[in-house]
Amino acid sequence: MAARPHPRAEVRALIPRAASAQITRRALLSGFAVSATALTLAACARETRIAASAPVDGKLESQLNVYSWGDYDDPRNIAAFQRKNGVTVQIDSYGSNEEMISKLGATRGTSGYDIIVPTGVYVPLLAKNKLVQKLDLSKLKNFANLLPAYRDQSWDPGNVYTVCKDFGTTGYAYDTDVIDREMTSWQDFLDVAETTASHNTALLEDPWEVSCIWFAANGIDPNTTKKADLDACEKYMVNTLAPHVKAFNSSAAQSGIPQQTFSLIQAFNGDVRQAYLATDKPPKNWKFVFPTPTANLWMDCWAITTGAQHPDSAYAFIDSMLEPEVAYRELDYIGYSTGLKGQEELARKRDYDFPELVFLTEEVEKRLTPSLVTDATERLTSIMNRMMAKAGS
Repeated sequence: MAARPHPRAEVRALIPRAASAQITRRALLSGFAVSATALTLAACARETRIAASAPVDGKLESQLNVYSWGDYDDPRNIAAFQRKNGVTVQIDSYGSNEEMISKLGATRGTSGYDIIVPTGVYVPLLAKNKLVQKLDLSKLKNFANLLPAYRDQSWDPGNVYTVCKDFGTTGYAYDTDVIDREMTSWQDFLDVAETTASHNTALLEDPWEVSCIWFAANGIDPNTTKKADLDACEKYMVNTLAPHVKAFNSSAAQSGIPQQTFSLIQAFNGDVRQAYLATDKPPKNWKFVFPTPTANLWMDCWAITTGAQHPDSAYAFIDSMLEPEVAYRELDYIGYSTGLKGQEELARKRDYDFPELVFLTEEVEKRLTPSLVTDATERLTSIMNRMMAKAGS
């Protein structure tokens, strides 16, 4: 079944549903690239002691305060949790990890938020600055429902601070009416962008994702910090690829596929599914590629803040989101996999549209590379800025 709007629970969001229908969660994330140094300074804005969290005693508090992305949970799940547990859930929204980190850093444990939803690569920074607390996984009985592939990530070994909320990857979609060759790799993407799809190619507004195309095509770790790698990437991407690029737009798939605006689009897998759903009929002339040899594995996570005043309700809420039926409603609502066992089987049984775009094969999973915030982050941003200035020339 296709994702569809549901009656809203009594929650407050700073980004309205009307806006989020046009700007997806991944599009909101893209375009916010800053240095690790700047983030650290934001997180350490005040040299004061972090407020202590309330003790965990197993008794649910009557309030829970969540700080997350706009319209990022099925309101039915929020309402059901409130009814079942007698807990009032308050949800505020942010538009980037940087915004969230800055607020937590400035308040130093007195923000009032109990749960946050960071993207995985930012977890080490949050942990280093003591903005999230270590989890007691024994209080999350449904943690066992998570597939092994979505536990124990490189940025949080052992799930010390987080558990998976949902995940996705990056690839590209192409119009087979324009591009008649079979495409499987990032090298194919580059070849076609320079030829058949010249001036009709869209890239994401994300420096890591854009640079990953060249690094992956050349067998280089996308998280490289080597100067020689970065120099070579910049030379090719700015001087060779950029003149063929029509747009840098992280929402290009949603409009570009139904309206045939582009013929080659770098995109997040779930966003391509949304684009397919927006067409009057299945777009037979479009194909999505999980490109070789690698691409990003991004993951958004549940975490409990340092200074949380409602920790028992926080554990209960996260645990409820790891229940199979609850997780399936999330999958249906946001269009990205929650990483739980049995979700693909449920989706196929319930005629979930385009499951092949959401559920990754084992072969694809094994070759993905989680993006990292590194010393090269500023350089990657500079490369993309230069590409944008040169695009379409």
